[in-house]
Amino acid sequence: MARKIPMRKCILTNEMHPKADLIRVVVNKEGEVAADATGKKNGRGSYVVKDLDQVNNARGKKVLEKVLGKTTETLDPVYDEIIRLIYREDIPKR
Repeated sequence: MARKIPMRKCILTNEMHPKADLIRVVVNKEGEVAADATGKKNGRGSYVVKDLDQVNNARGKKVLEKVLGKTTETLDPVYDEIIRLIYREDIPKR
């Protein structure tokens, strides 16, 4: 019997993708937002597609801030961390 692939909705594109193709963004109890490379940090998780163009467009439109309710603060460090994680995965493993 084939295993079911877990699907999640990207908060940038509103499209469903396999969970493995997304990066988790988490908001903890203190209200801090961070990119979660492990997918296991405590807090409310949302998912972002691993697409540089989508992430850069979202940064310009402040999509994460709107979706996560952080309209009073900038989440540039979170965008930077997401981009770093995308680049890290693009590097071929030796």
